[in-house]
Amino acid sequence: MTESELKFRLKQFALRIIHLVDEMPYSTSSKALANQIMRSGTSPYANYCAACIAKSDKDFINKLKMVEEELDETSHWIELIGESGIKPKELLDNLYKENIELLKIIVASIVTVKRKMLNNEISQL
Repeated sequence: MTESELKFRLKQFALRIIHLVDEMPYSTSSKALANQIMRSGTSPYANYCAACIAKSDKDFINKLKMVEEELDETSHWIELIGESGIKPKELLDNLYKENIELLKIIVASIVTVKRKMLNNEISQL
């Protein structure tokens, strides 16, 4: 997957989170969950954009780790929203699947860059 393709998917994911929050009913619990998922579900796009202009491989990994953490957190909020009945769980299934798929892509990217860094260190010995 190219950088621009992943940026696009993360942006679309963020937009889906925004629409989910806008469609949530108003209550004390849904407001609290909406605030949490809005932050964690939209930040991966911005953090990935920041990673794309990282100054070094270490900086790139650090920024990708933030994307990983936010996507992981978002998956938990999606589960809570569905299991609490705020939104029907079946309506959240595709969003959850995309969340997990994006998380796997980010983790694979981190592993790849770490492996590259290790290989560079070994070759310099």
